[in-house]
Amino acid sequence: MPGVYLDEGDNFDISLRRFKKQVEKAGILSELKKRQHYEKPSVQKKKKKAAAKKRLAKKIRKMRGV
Repeated sequence: MPGVYLDEGDNFDISLRRFKKQVEKAGILSELKKRQHYEKPSVQKKKKKAAAKKRLAKKIRKMRGV
């Protein structure tokens, strides 16, 4: 669980920025968006397969460009 402890002289804006970075690194917001609506397992598999296909195509394009 991300958290930032503030001392007496700490700047709030900097602490807030550190907290947001920790939340992003932990993947909390992306997990929240995924869980917002139920997705059937078959739909999850299709999305996962499409993402893998897209990654592979990007990798091939990158290798051909070199």
